Amino acid sequence: MSFETLTPLAAQLGFGGLSGLVVGYAFKKLLKILVVLVGLFFVALMYLAYVDFIEINYDKISRAFQGLISSLQTGDFTLPTFITSNVPFAGSFVVGFGIGFKMG
Repeated sequence: MSFETLTPLAAQLGFGGLSGLVVGYAFKKLLKILVVLVGLFFVALMYLAYVDFIEINYDKISRAFQGLISSLQTGDFTLPTFITSNVPFAGSFVVGFGIGFKMG
């Protein structure tokens, strides 16, 4: 391989890895905040149900989650063409995302 061929490849690998690192780090931080907010929401719901302010229909919740799971199992999953056409960028992005997620 010549230098002209390696330069775009190295740029894709470097940019993909760096952007994956940043996105992974930020994603984990936002995910932690989201988990805390969802937890507080469910605690508030449980408290309101405990004091008989609201009534929670657990059967309906169970059916909704079963429907969601069955639709995910039967759905067709294909990789977007962006990922398949930019394999070096996508590969380094995934590695960078994993490292950034672990750091966050």
